[in-house]
Amino acid sequence: MVRPMLKQEKGQALVEYVLIIALVSVLIIGLVKTFGGYLKDAIQKTSCSVVGQEYIPGENPGEGRCGDSIE
Repeated sequence: MVRPMLKQEKGQALVEYVLIIALVSVLIIGLVKTFGGYLKDAIQKTSCSVVGQEYIPGENPGEGRCGDSIE
C-alpha cells in the first residue's frame, strides 16, 4: 500500500531542491570567476581577427586588447 505524501515531506523536498540549486549556482559563479578572464581573452582574440587587428595580450587573463596589426 502506498502512503500519501505529507505536507511536511513536500516542504522538505522543496528545501532540498533549493539547496541543490544554491550549491550549483555557487559552483558556477566560482568557475566563471576563475576562468572568466580566459574566456574573455578567447572572445577578444576572435573579435580582433574579425576586424583585422592584432591581439595584444595583457598582463593578466582578461586584459587583452586589439591593436593595429604590423604589416
